[in-house]
Amino acid sequence: MTSAITRDWVGFNTFAAATQTQLLQLLKRLKDENVNKLTILVIGKCGVGKSSTINSILGEKAVTVNAFQSEGLSPVMVSRSRTGFILNLIDTPGLIEEGYINNQAMEIIKNFLLNKTIDILLYVDRIDTYRVDNLDKMVIGAITDGFGKEIWKKALIVLTHSQSSPPDGLSYDEFFSIRSQALVKVVQDGTRSKKYDTVASTIPFVLVENSGKCNKNVDDEKVLPNGIAWIPNLVKTFIEVAMNGCKSISVDKKLIEGPNPNDRGKRYIPLILAFQYFFVIKPIQRSIKRDIARH
Repeated sequence: MTSAITRDWVGFNTFAAATQTQLLQLLKRLKDENVNKLTILVIGKCGVGKSSTINSILGEKAVTVNAFQSEGLSPVMVSRSRTGFILNLIDTPGLIEEGYINNQAMEIIKNFLLNKTIDILLYVDRIDTYRVDNLDKMVIGAITDGFGKEIWKKALIVLTHSQSSPPDGLSYDEFFSIRSQALVKVVQDGTRSKKYDTVASTIPFVLVENSGKCNKNVDDEKVLPNGIAWIPNLVKTFIEVAMNGCKSISVDKKLIEGPNPNDRGKRYIPLILAFQYFFVIKPIQRSIKRDIARH
């Protein structure tokens, strides 16, 4: 699979001046840590805003937005460069088809990622989906099975449609807290391992509003209902995940193909041979020697 062509991050200039200033400071922080490239895998169900979020981050229409996209679409990587730093964003097809995990889509994604390194897993969902269900657990499980549990140590959860009004009786912060904790529980269930409970609870959440009607502050920055300028806040969280001390995920053939079932028992072969020697062959040899001695 050929790499995407790295283009100048021209959409950067469409951001408000205050946003540009913050982003340049954040990119400098990465370069000071000798990090010159980040590769972000954007994944989730259909229609949650994966492609729109990529376009918002880049400040341009880099990938096609279609809430009813075919599950057969291939992943797309867009690469942008600014001040010597390269940002790779990988858009992926939704993982659900007719109420089930589309295993073919997952295999296409994994093969697309062959020989690439995932620095950040950007799991996208909507804040205005008030309940989690079995589909959420299936998607989390598929990601875990596909890339291993360690992927969640490099994860960031994005909730789109963040200008949505909370249900009656809830404040905006309460709404966000309930929604994020529900997803934490899904990650815990999807990883099927209690030792990852603390990992799930420390996955950062970021709110996103991709609509052209997103509110703005006095500096013309796109802001959430809580007043946070969300684009620099999202990039700031990228850096926190990238620098959290956990290893990035290298996608090789072993990860794609999974463990070889023929290799599962190989480590037990020496033990089996030793058992046979001491408890089968040796007793037979002693028995033969006794028979010879008698005659």
